[in-house]
Amino acid sequence: MQIILRKEVDKLGSPGDVIEVADGYGRNYLIPRGYAIRATESAKKRLKHEIERAAKRKAEKTGDAKKLKTKLEEDRFIFPVKAGEKGKLFGSVTTKDISEAAAEKGYEIDKRDISLDENIKKLGVHKVPVKLFDDIYANLIVEVMEAEEKEE
Repeated sequence: MQIILRKEVDKLGSPGDVIEVADGYGRNYLIPRGYAIRATESAKKRLKHEIERAAKRKAEKTGDAKKLKTKLEEDRFIFPVKAGEKGKLFGSVTTKDISEAAAEKGYEIDKRDISLDENIKKLGVHKVPVKLFDDIYANLIVEVMEAEEKEE
């Protein structure tokens, strides 16, 4: 029996694979549990169409991510903070702070996509990697500077 896998199955294949299995295994196990569908001509055409659509969507998202990467790497994110001796901050700049600063500038960046090993705790310029899509990363320039004291 020929089937098209809908989900990953160990030792068989990944979604979209058209494979040959024993009739009983396909009819009694894979199909009822939603792991596969029968490989009819219409199912094969639908699969081909879905693969083409997915590839087109991925290409569009990749192009958008590359454009966004260029914009992000040209921009600077400035954080005025209170600091003590030797440039050590009172507090820190977190992924949430960076995400909010990006949102203020019109970028949608989820804080979980920002790769900080630990929060920024020193003054200066820091490069912060951000995952935009699949394997496309941008390095944000985060400038942490001492806030000017307001005198009244």
